[in-house]
Amino acid sequence: MTNKEANRVLGSGDIISLENLRAFYGLRLLAGVYKSHGEHLRNLWDDTYGRPIFRTTMSLETTMKYSRFIIFDGKETRARRRSTDKLAPLRDIWNIWVKRLPLMYNISSTVTVDEQLVPFRGKYPFRQYMPSKPDRYGIKIWAACDAENSYLWIAEVYTGRKDEFAKHQQGKRIVLATHKRA
Repeated sequence: MTNKEANRVLGSGDIISLENLRAFYGLRLLAGVYKSHGEHLRNLWDDTYGRPIFRTTMSLETTMKYSRFIIFDGKETRARRRSTDKLAPLRDIWNIWVKRLPLMYNISSTVTVDEQLVPFRGKYPFRQYMPSKPDRYGIKIWAACDAENSYLWIAEVYTGRKDEFAKHQQGKRIVLATHKRA
């Protein structure tokens, strides 16, 4: 879908190979490892203060071009899918990731279920406002984690309360329902 979007905007053929796409995502993950949240993208490529791995893997211009075209679903069917699923633009990639989580780790007997507010101020129909959290705006995720090692085992994005869910033990029900689907 990323190449399709680039073709739509630029009017040219495929521009991103699978190898380059993996390099792009690797750099994005590495930026997180370096705790670069809030750091300007240009600083990561800076000759003096940046990190050499960014400059040697991909140019800043290429990275910015790829960022412009990355999408995870088809725009043609998004409106129809979004009418029943608020997470429609990311649902496919989210489900792939969540299904792999339990396969990568043998969870201990100490599991905790809780909510996490991932800071986010963009435009999403399920963005939450929680005044008691340090970052008051964000995306709420219900998660089951291994309490000993903090491993995320099961996760579900909270897109709004369904009528059939009461307020009590909502996180537990959402996480168990997600686990049964996986």
